[in-house]
Amino acid sequence: MLINISTIIFAAAIALFLWSCYRRFRLLLLGRPESRFNNIGKRIEGVLYYAFGQRCTVSHGYRFGWNHLVLFWSFMLLLIANIEFLLEGLFPDSISFSLLPPGMYHPLAFLIEIASALALLAVSIAVIRRLAFPPWYIEARSMDAFIILGLIALLMLAFFGLHAGEIAQGTEEAASFMPVSNFVASAFFSKVPAGSLNGYIDAFWWLHAIVLLGFLNYLPYSKHMHILTGIPNVYLRSLTKVNTQPREEFKKGNEFGVGRIDQFTWKNLTDSYSCTECGRCTDNCPATNTGKVLDPRLIILNMKVNLLVNGPGIIRNEETVIPLIGSGKEGSVAEQALWDCTTCGACMEVCPVFIEHVVEIVQMRRNLVEMKAKVPEELIALFENIEQRSNPWGIAPGDRAKWAADLDVKLFEPGKTEYLFYVGCFGSFDARSKKVSQAISKILNDSGISWGLLGKEELCCGDSMRRLGNEFVFDSMTQENIRLFNEKGIKKIITQCPHCYNTFKNDYRQYGMELEVVHHTDLINDMIKSGKLKLDDAKDFGNLVFHDSCYLGRYNGIYEAPRNVIASITGQAPIEMERHKDRSFCCGAGGGRMWMEEATGKLINIERVEEAMKKDPKTICVCCPYCMTMFEDGIKGIKADDKVQVLDLAEIVSAALK
Repeated sequence: MLINISTIIFAAAIALFLWSCYRRFRLLLLGRPESRFNNIGKRIEGVLYYAFGQRCTVSHGYRFGWNHLVLFWSFMLLLIANIEFLLEGLFPDSISFSLLPPGMYHPLAFLIEIASALALLAVSIAVIRRLAFPPWYIEARSMDAFIILGLIALLMLAFFGLHAGEIAQGTEEAASFMPVSNFVASAFFSKVPAGSLNGYIDAFWWLHAIVLLGFLNYLPYSKHMHILTGIPNVYLRSLTKVNTQPREEFKKGNEFGVGRIDQFTWKNLTDSYSCTECGRCTDNCPATNTGKVLDPRLIILNMKVNLLVNGPGIIRNEETVIPLIGSGKEGSVAEQALWDCTTCGACMEVCPVFIEHVVEIVQMRRNLVEMKAKVPEELIALFENIEQRSNPWGIAPGDRAKWAADLDVKLFEPGKTEYLFYVGCFGSFDARSKKVSQAISKILNDSGISWGLLGKEELCCGDSMRRLGNEFVFDSMTQENIRLFNEKGIKKIITQCPHCYNTFKNDYRQYGMELEVVHHTDLINDMIKSGKLKLDDAKDFGNLVFHDSCYLGRYNGIYEAPRNVIASITGQAPIEMERHKDRSFCCGAGGGRMWMEEATGKLINIERVEEAMKKDPKTICVCCPYCMTMFEDGIKGIKADDKVQVLDLAEIVSAALK
């Protein structure tokens, strides 16, 4: 009778679990198509390294990540044991590890025993952490989190109780391989009459069964749904750095950007299911850290809630209940949160399951810009200036090359000139950045390479338009630039701005334009190595602190070249801020934020400048015109402009040339 009841209960619970999974996962099919199935070998390799190796979980200084690693691997081992338990429940007396030969069963029993003990220890640490040292976000102490931890703990206690009873009864063949269960048997069952042991064993068996089946059916409705989707999301990750945006097709009748949850791709929707709510993205977001509305973790969680609420109605062709972009309450993303993003990529860098926050944020910006014409007021003039005069300030294009009027600079000649020095809007028009352009031209002349300018024919690359969501204007600017590059036969480009560098290198590739793009930091480093540049050794710039640009470092992996150049000139490595390289803190100007006001919270550039000032610098070195502006403004803001200078790497090299 017991066997029949257990079979029915197990079958019903498993069927209910599968039904719940079907209801949740069918909603992912509402998303737009996207191909993520190429290069299977590399994807499997990534799963082994990132998911099973827990690479992101234990890196970036998150010491509690080691506890998650222990819990993860214990869970993996116990998954085998619990599948056996479920199958044994469905087919009693037919499936059991105890039916294996002793040479296989005993080591397996030992592994499961150790994994159960480690899982119980990891759960205890997680509970203590949440009670005594809770993460700052409120969900860390939610009822959901404690229910899951409680269920896992109960599962382990039931396991030890069950096997301890069997050991005391003398029916567990692998007793000598189960140290914890042996201890429990001697501590709690040694004085229990033999006739009562069956009752204890049955009670713990049913406790284990009920908790396991309850856990299984609670999973699809809890925050721990990422247990089901996290590893698949790692498999489906972008195989290259997420440093560009998907291209839009401008056809009559199309809707642009994402204003409704089913306008995301199925991969974007899978991201929302995969969030572990670990808070790493939030910890590293410059907007969140300075008191803005944006919290990248909540963007993803609101996407999930919106899908769960609206998805069933969308399947039935009904109107959505919660707007995707709206009040910012649960299930809806606040407009201000979208505009707060600097697209620095810090959130994506630390995410253990490779969620693509920036891609999703920019797609929602596109909907606001292209479908609703809802943009912050200060962007209206920017959009008009770039559309009409191809620069953010609306300055006459004829003024682009005025910075080079008194220098030995030539225009690019098709078939004769090797490199185009693409100066960019800042390098052409901004008074401070013009000095950087002049320094670069001096370096290029000293190196002896063949280079030239486009002069007044140069156009804006379109970076800010794309990151602000004005994809239509970006698209037309890109096609115009590509026409110009093809007409001039331009194949190699030198940039001084990491945003131009990233746009030409990564965005233009979507249009079939393969360019050899080099940032001046990389080029200078190579020229020093090859002996093309002769330097005055051990030039003194005082305490020199280096700042990583997000679009140079995190987006394109250029970390060492500027550091090598500084070491070549000063004779020592630059001083590092606490947050540097892949953990660098944004200056606050990326993603079009250069052209917008910061009305809420602390200014991001002040936060970054204060961090730099802790190192008592005489010189702060940057490699980006945006960073230059933000640092100089920040230093003036804290009234430290008489103590420290901000120099571009090119200015440091130019000053050190023999």
